[in-house]
Amino acid sequence: MKNQTEKVEQVIYIVGAHSRGRTLGMYLTKLYPDIKIAAYLYDNDEPNQDEIDGIPVIHFDENTKFPSDRLVYLGTRGIYHQKLIKKLHNMGMEKIIPVTPEFDRKLRNSFLERYFAENGREYYKLDAAADAACIYIARSVFDKPLQQEYSLSGFQKEIQVGAELTDQRICDLTDNKGEHISEKNKQFCELTALYWIWKNARQDVVGLEHYRRHFLLQEGWLQDMKERCIDVILPTPLYVAPNIAQNYKERHVASDWDFMMDYMRKIYPADYRKAVRFFDMNLYSPCNMFIMKRQVLHELCSWLFPILFICAEHGGERKDGYQNRYPGFLSERLMTFFFEKNRNEYRIAYADKDFLN
Repeated sequence: MKNQTEKVEQVIYIVGAHSRGRTLGMYLTKLYPDIKIAAYLYDNDEPNQDEIDGIPVIHFDENTKFPSDRLVYLGTRGIYHQKLIKKLHNMGMEKIIPVTPEFDRKLRNSFLERYFAENGREYYKLDAAADAACIYIARSVFDKPLQQEYSLSGFQKEIQVGAELTDQRICDLTDNKGEHISEKNKQFCELTALYWIWKNARQDVVGLEHYRRHFLLQEGWLQDMKERCIDVILPTPLYVAPNIAQNYKERHVASDWDFMMDYMRKIYPADYRKAVRFFDMNLYSPCNMFIMKRQVLHELCSWLFPILFICAEHGGERKDGYQNRYPGFLSERLMTFFFEKNRNEYRIAYADKDFLN
């Protein structure tokens, strides 16, 4: 008879063998050591590895047989969840857990608390929010209508990005007034708003969000920021595998990453050595979102944009609209690295974000 205090191993499956699924696997096994992942599953024709960290990656369909009493976590985009739930139910699987944005935030924050503590670092989480700051929300004429209602707060202001490329106007404020790079929007995306804020905004504290992605902030965050001497608020970091560099190269054009690193090696050798170590790790803050003091923004952008301009000049434009946005994808990693290498200079807090359908 088993001792009642003996831990029982829980065997699970994760649907999703790309970045989301791998990140979910890391969260679950780190937070719950008794969990064992039997396999990562996928049901489409996309290429996948044969295994992830020694765990098999298995293609499945409705004829595949799995033990029906095991938990199945859906580590894919939410738009696929209903189809997968129906398919898994038809296979006799009943214990299905979709990883919703809320569940992902809960896992991510629990993981980060443990990760920071194990590395002897403070993880200060901002759970308070603003009633009087200028957080700019990037909007585009290509935005699809929101199916969820969202009302702007008094501290938020919409800015139309890529305004130089169209006569259509959806916002009173546009990114082609004053000093700007609005014409680069097809490649730089929300970074044309970042550049505009850097060159034209005059508030002491500024921020950047997207029309679908917003920080989850409660009343009083600005006062909290001042009282705690917080310089920067970033999105809660995301865990990616096998590391930041390789994750980028698997999802995007690898040569862009290689050129960026080679440029840093030649121009910023001290930064390059730190970057190699940092990009071999797993956490970065995605989405090019932030709230920070304007002076900090100036220091960030003065370092960031010269690198991005050189990378864009070298890489040119791509026919693939998604991969053409590589300056924005590089920026997510570079921005996180900038604050990592300056973490003794700035006090950094993290805030969750939501995603509107």
